[in-house]
Amino acid sequence: MKEVLLISVFMKRTLVLLCLWFFIWFPLEAFCSTGNTSSSSNPKVINIGALFTLNSVIGGATKPALLAAIDDVNSSPNILNGIELKLILRDTNCSGFIGTMEALQLMESEIVVAIGPQSSGIAHVISHVVNELHVPLLSFGATDPTLAYLQFPYFLRTTHSDYFQMYAIADVLDYYGWREVIAIFVDDDYGRNGISVLGDALAKKRAKISYKASFSPEDPESKINDLLVEVNLMESRVFVVHVNPDTGLNIFSVAKRLNMMSGGYVWIATDWLPSYLDSREAVDPSTMNLLQGVVALRRYIPDTNLKKRFISRWKNLKDKGSTGPGGFNSYALYAYDSVWLAAHALEVFLSEGGNLSFSNDPKLRDTNGTTLHLSLLRVFNGGQQLLQTLLRMNFSGVSGQIQFNQQRDLIHPAFDVLNIGGTGTHRIGYWSNYSHLSIVPPESLYTKPPNISSSSQHLYGVKWPGETSKVPRGWVFPNNGQPLRIAVPNRVGYKEFVSKDNSPQGVKGYCIDVFEAAINLLPYAVPHTYMLFGDGNRNPNYDEIVSQVAQNKYDAAVGDITIVMNRTKIVDFTQPYMESGLVVVAPVKEAKSSPWAFLKPFTKEMWFVTAALFLFVGVVVWILEHRINHEFRGPPRQQLITIFWRKHGEHFGTFGADHMAVCRSDYQFKLHG
Repeated sequence: MKEVLLISVFMKRTLVLLCLWFFIWFPLEAFCSTGNTSSSSNPKVINIGALFTLNSVIGGATKPALLAAIDDVNSSPNILNGIELKLILRDTNCSGFIGTMEALQLMESEIVVAIGPQSSGIAHVISHVVNELHVPLLSFGATDPTLAYLQFPYFLRTTHSDYFQMYAIADVLDYYGWREVIAIFVDDDYGRNGISVLGDALAKKRAKISYKASFSPEDPESKINDLLVEVNLMESRVFVVHVNPDTGLNIFSVAKRLNMMSGGYVWIATDWLPSYLDSREAVDPSTMNLLQGVVALRRYIPDTNLKKRFISRWKNLKDKGSTGPGGFNSYALYAYDSVWLAAHALEVFLSEGGNLSFSNDPKLRDTNGTTLHLSLLRVFNGGQQLLQTLLRMNFSGVSGQIQFNQQRDLIHPAFDVLNIGGTGTHRIGYWSNYSHLSIVPPESLYTKPPNISSSSQHLYGVKWPGETSKVPRGWVFPNNGQPLRIAVPNRVGYKEFVSKDNSPQGVKGYCIDVFEAAINLLPYAVPHTYMLFGDGNRNPNYDEIVSQVAQNKYDAAVGDITIVMNRTKIVDFTQPYMESGLVVVAPVKEAKSSPWAFLKPFTKEMWFVTAALFLFVGVVVWILEHRINHEFRGPPRQQLITIFWRKHGEHFGTFGADHMAVCRSDYQFKLHG
């Protein structure tokens, strides 16, 4: 009995020692949670979230692409070492409020990466949430240029910003020589901020947006009709349309009814229009009829083997067409690459010792009586490290090279320049941030020095609205402006110059034709109306016409108005375009010719000077020659005869030659000296 008791005590002591050793070598966190931190050093499942509008043109293409990417990552043995990615979807339903609520619910699932949204307005709100919780947000569709990393450090765009698209449009406008455009855009963050960048881009080209026409996505067609009627009264005929793909087609439907898709008009659409058309497997002819002659931009994606294989799989992708239009467009490629970007970054993050842990934020606590459950929102402790890992990624995806520059933009932004005509779209060129407009693919230019000179900019021919190949002028005389008041003399005679007419113009004549030809040469519109001056029974007082122009009763005057001094003091005249009617009449006397006519131009003073010079030269010759030349000696009478008659010309020529020689020698001496 005593032995049994000793064995029992020994076993109890041994058990106590084993328990103490176990608790020393194994941390307490292995058995219980502190309530402040949760971690998984070797997780089997990693949650990533996605939020966007499912029932939309972009959402219908994005959902199948995201699900396909998740399946491809989880089935690949070369990434994440068997760790499963779990996608949690949330529908923002095109609402900023609903999008915010869905984002908060998504964060309760302790996701490490969020993908989306497609709306720039919702992205602005959600970016504040992910900034607070340190969760990177990969957006494949929010293209608002103001979504900058300085304000939203956890926002990372996996597509190209509208900043580049607006500069591409500015280059297209400059290529065709248009200096004023009208912007039609949706009145939200996406529309306003994109058009603001377009204005900056045009200002660098010495062009401008002459009018900004905004509307709400919920506006009925009647309001859009009023908007287009208003812009149709203006001077510019170049329209840039920057709207959403779900409602943007209403613009062209109304424009077609107003006959604004005819010749003389120019319509340029951003990438929303190609996204809409690409998402339809077969666009009905009535829709294509609305868009004839439109020029549009589409995000350029190189034709790589990865892209071709993905497109060939599209019809077989799971969940295709369950919500939304479900057609393929470029946003499907960007969404697919966003999942792979997250997967590559998570693999590097874990290999570098990153810890997928979350902690409570002391600033997020529920107040008395609230049911928001803010305490369920937890901060991702490894968010900053994962964000830096995402920025270092460099791989080839289905949308091209996935690599970020210093401004956190994808490298090599480029766009297709398309022309819609017939039954489809036709590529007329490319735009890249490297060399701007060209007719060769951008990747073939990256190995060459950049060249953005005007001579290097090229596009193929365009079929403009009205089935014309001639580049539209881009402006007309506006119907809502104050026209110039042009005074025209209502003459009685010489009506070939200017006269009254029964045509809508009201006047005709040579002067009117010259004025109209000059107006048509101007690169801008000059609305004007002709106003007759005079009763037509007698010729008007032209001085009075000029005076009333100076008094601003008329803006200008056109007619056979003579340029005289008193009129030039109060008004400005153009250059004369016909001979003046003023002539000078002077009497003409017939003069008889004479052999001595050559002497008539000589006056008495001229004769006196000539004689004085003759005597002076003779005296100089005598002084120089009489000592060495015996012919200049003898009686005074003989010397005078020698000077003035026999030897004067000969010695004068000799003197001249000698003098020239002396001068030349002196000149050479000066040069050599």
